[in-house]
Amino acid sequence: MSDDEKSKIRLHSISFIFQFFNLMPTLTVLENIELPLALVGVNKLERTKRARELLEYFDLADLSYRFPETLSGGERQRIAIIRALANNPKIILDDEPTSSLDDENSQILIKLLSDINRERKVTIIFTTTDLYERVPATKDYVMKEGRLKESMENMR
Repeated sequence: MSDDEKSKIRLHSISFIFQFFNLMPTLTVLENIELPLALVGVNKLERTKRARELLEYFDLADLSYRFPETLSGGERQRIAIIRALANNPKIILDDEPTSSLDDENSQILIKLLSDINRERKVTIIFTTTDLYERVPATKDYVMKEGRLKESMENMR
């Protein structure tokens, strides 16, 4: 597979949610959600429509014209998730999704990710340094030194 083919797969099938959200500070929430769609050439009208639909679906439309610095940590995390969903990925890679959230927001986030997985049929792979963090996963694995070591089933 060529590098171009790999890039197309990453661009169209895989989304990322970064530990520190990586929302663009000079863009509004709506514009941040539109960004991945702009990268794949979706026209402005369609980008805005898709972003608004996602914000409404997740009951966050009132945040559309705010900037990331005005959002709480939980709101930033949910906007990062919505942005990851913008291009209808098959896989979302989520780096330490609960690391910057309090317990209540962590539970809200875990439920949201579980709902996205179930309702939208998106595979969600996320990392955590807390082996005992409870998530409703179908499979859990331990990675050490860059290699999959064992299933969490063997550790329980």
